[in-house]
Amino acid sequence: MGVYEELQERGLIAQVTDEKEIKELVNNGKAVFYIGFDPTADSLHVGHFMALCLMKRLQMAGNKPIALIGGGTAMIGDPSGRTDMRQMMTKETIDHNVECFKKQMSKFIDFSDDKALLVNNAEWLLDLNYVEVLREVGAHFSVNRMLTAECYKQRMEKGLSFLEFNYMIMQSYDFYALYKKYGCNMQFGGDDQWSNMLGGTELIRRKLGKDAYAMTINLLLNSEGKKMGKTQSGAVWLDAEKTSPYEFYQYWRNVDDADVVKCLKMLTFLPLSEIAELEKLEGSEINKAKEVLAYELTNLIHGEEEAGKAQEAARALFGSKSNTENMPTTELSADDFADGEIGILDLLVKCSLTSSKGEGRRLVQQGGISVDDVKITEIAHKVSVDDVKNSIIIKKGKKVFHKVILK
Repeated sequence: MGVYEELQERGLIAQVTDEKEIKELVNNGKAVFYIGFDPTADSLHVGHFMALCLMKRLQMAGNKPIALIGGGTAMIGDPSGRTDMRQMMTKETIDHNVECFKKQMSKFIDFSDDKALLVNNAEWLLDLNYVEVLREVGAHFSVNRMLTAECYKQRMEKGLSFLEFNYMIMQSYDFYALYKKYGCNMQFGGDDQWSNMLGGTELIRRKLGKDAYAMTINLLLNSEGKKMGKTQSGAVWLDAEKTSPYEFYQYWRNVDDADVVKCLKMLTFLPLSEIAELEKLEGSEINKAKEVLAYELTNLIHGEEEAGKAQEAARALFGSKSNTENMPTTELSADDFADGEIGILDLLVKCSLTSSKGEGRRLVQQGGISVDDVKITEIAHKVSVDDVKNSIIIKKGKKVFHKVILK
């Protein structure tokens, strides 16, 4: 089975411009392909996972990845999939985020010996002459055709700025610039990028008379059709400082039963035959597949040692004081207690288990909070400093565990 066929089997491929040519290129290690990353934060997140895994799979098959950091396009913002205009970023912020991306990408992609490239489109976009762009690039784009793109249709309802309208032209120019400079013959991206990617293949054909190709991968959606990688507290980050290995592991350990096999196929590097065996599990046995998923992905991001620690902590029986070393922990000081006590609502906020006392009040009233395996039923419940000296474990709902200790 070639890598293209494996991508199909794993349910990754959404749309392609020319299946025969793309299959020929990737199966024979002849693709020089790029995927763009928008540096809007100082860490990659689960939403980038699919792209990083795809780059790794294709590189393992002999193809050459180019990770394109959108240092130039980030100064405008991509309207795709958005109903509001993205906040402007400073060049300093973008540069900082780019450096953070490089470190995380190296866990997936081998950049040694020219096996892969990491480039920033600020290199060419920030020096473009406006009149030259209008003459040399703008002439090849039809406004009527651009407005049929789904990303623009959505934004037109609330107002599409001219700034955002130019994003398709800039992304298309990226493909054109990468083709000329590095021989990049393919672009991969999320299915919501299809119109922008077609703009690039068309610009290359019109300007250079050459063929280039595009392929989109399916977005990582749960069984309800919502993007995965979000929690009540925000995105699931790949940076251990933002989302701890334990929290990362727990996110995947707690995915819905209906999503386990899909995630195993799309995100792990386990053989399809092994995944097929896990797919046969039913009932409570599905938890074994969830453990495999969580361990494999945590190992991929944080390494074998952290994955092992996270798995051990997750398996620990609730309330056990003997195996909670890697559980998310909050340290309280004497100043956090008034007359030797702290209210449960204040404690939940302090531990970031709730964003407000109001949310904590609702959770307590609904029976969703326990302390050391005892359900809290009163919103006026107090936790003493003596309790915390020996550490306590707060349970939120069925799956969130948090340890509290005294400094």
